[in-house]
Amino acid sequence: MKHHFGDLLDRTYGHWNIVPNVERHQYHQDDWAQVQNSVSIATIYGNDLNWKKIGFLSKLEELTLHQPNKEQLDFVSTLWRLKRLRITHARPKTIDFISRLQNVEELVLEYVSGFESVEPIGELKNLRALHIENVRRVTDFSGLGRTQELRYLSIYGTLDWAQPIESFDFLSELKKLEYFNLGFVRSLAKTPALEALARLKNLKKIFIPDNIFTLLDYALLEIDLPGTEGSIFPPFEKSKSSLDPNGEWFDLLGKKAGRIKNTSPKAKEKCEAHSKAYAEAKQNAHKLLGK
Repeated sequence: MKHHFGDLLDRTYGHWNIVPNVERHQYHQDDWAQVQNSVSIATIYGNDLNWKKIGFLSKLEELTLHQPNKEQLDFVSTLWRLKRLRITHARPKTIDFISRLQNVEELVLEYVSGFESVEPIGELKNLRALHIENVRRVTDFSGLGRTQELRYLSIYGTLDWAQPIESFDFLSELKKLEYFNLGFVRSLAKTPALEALARLKNLKKIFIPDNIFTLLDYALLEIDLPGTEGSIFPPFEKSKSSLDPNGEWFDLLGKKAGRIKNTSPKAKEKCEAHSKAYAEAKQNAHKLLGK
């Protein structure tokens, strides 16, 4: 799937200063030979001329690499002043070059699908905001647990591909995390998958799809994160289908829970049974959390 160039970053709580995707091209030049020393934001394409000139920009704080070549990816490790970095449409075998950028506070990786390990990101001691989208060879995100200053984390797949995640236990190390967002992902974790998330104390907002975890996971979040935006999960909700615009459905909470049309004679019975199952899950969550 080709990148949408939309801005998926939630800027509500001020975690992001990086320019929105749609504005990135304003900071691009086909030829960087005459670049002004005052430039602080730059967007580099893989076929740009004289792009190495950015290495002499003492005020450069933000860089977008769009469809970069290998030489450009290797070169970025020398730009130690960078505070904000976005890389889109690249296939590096590793992202080791990132680990040298110790001043980076905001990192966006979109459609960077050649590498398998996120360990180099864990080396970024000042990283505060991270958005990862469509990194197809990664399933193990445990390396992110070392980003002790991280406040914002979002992990996305795409409309046509769900990002697999082996475990969410690494979240227990992110004590300062304030924002957590999952989109188009597939959990490979054992139940309960989200206990580590539920136990974080500084969360302000979460966005968790209502169809990829068990009822116990949603119950854990609802019970242990009462003041966090996005932590309430109704056992069922009404919705409409584009295939049947005149009809309404009840979408049931939880993985493989499915849906039922509101006109079905079994709709009330099924919704009541699911509400009861969720109530039982909450009781189990209370026990698990020691409450």
